Amino acid sequence: MFGAQRTRTLLRAADPVSAEITPPPRLSATELIARAEASTEPRPRHRPRPTRRLVLAAGATAVAAGAAAVLHPFTTSTVDGPGALSPPAGAGAGPVLAPIAYQIDHDPPPAAARLRALAGRLAAAPYDNHTGGYAYHRVRSWGDPQVSSPDGRYVLGYASERQTWELADGSGLQRSTPLPPEFPDQASRDWWQQHLPGVSTGPGENTMPPSPNAVQLPADRAGLAELLDVRYGASAVAKQVDTIYARYVVPKRTRAQVLNILADMPGFKWRGQATDRAGRRGVAITYDDRAHGQQSLLIFDQRTGALLALEAVWLKPHRVSVYVVILDTVRTARAG
Repeated sequence: MFGAQRTRTLLRAADPVSAEITPPPRLSATELIARAEASTEPRPRHRPRPTRRLVLAAGATAVAAGAAAVLHPFTTSTVDGPGALSPPAGAGAGPVLAPIAYQIDHDPPPAAARLRALAGRLAAAPYDNHTGGYAYHRVRSWGDPQVSSPDGRYVLGYASERQTWELADGSGLQRSTPLPPEFPDQASRDWWQQHLPGVSTGPGENTMPPSPNAVQLPADRAGLAELLDVRYGASAVAKQVDTIYARYVVPKRTRAQVLNILADMPGFKWRGQATDRAGRRGVAITYDDRAHGQQSLLIFDQRTGALLALEAVWLKPHRVSVYVVILDTVRTARAG
């Protein structure tokens, strides 16, 4: 989270009577995941907020106040096959998102043994030998805000690419680039091609002030388990893994600890090989949260153990809820 700056950003409301849809500023991957919280227990440190769900009504865009939250959990390269990103073709003609396919679709084994084996043979990541005060990340995400037709049946979600340069105290620079809408199903794409009035968006840049709530990445397993919200179960942990990788430059030893903590959580299944939305091959695990009707998919680099992507999929109907793809991570001495 980015404290006061993020609060100021969220308070920039779109004109509810404009003839164009002006989506609110894109959120970070961390905030997307916070909105995806499906834990059955209260979580005082990471209170979920309602997803920004916009409803098209009377030729204008109205914010659906009090609407139920949409449960979420997710570079720029165009790839072929299931889950591929199509080239942008205008505001109303973005791609339909197929859930990412994985190697083991039926009767997957428990992930524990394979995660521990991966943790024991990690190679260095490209950023492991870099230095500098800023943690740089480039992340693509989809699913917030979402816009629905008046009856709620047809949905589009806004995609964005975010770059952040963040110091240990939470200060730094963030640049966000909005991308064309993408759709969870073909029926939604067809409907919005006929009804989308137009989109007024552009790149944005924000200076982030220091945050009194900035948390350092723990070096010990107990602190890391606390940050991963282990006490709230596997569904919460899956989402917090993305929080860590989208904010911190995670060293090799900590990457191994994350994998071992996941191995100790019951319910994760090994899915074998998977290709993320940037075309990168990795190994995948899933956790099915039957109580909330969602599956969380995590894809890791099979050499370094770094997280490549997180995706949440509704189980019924089987369609993407949110995706996050971590495109780049490095340490640098300068912002921008």
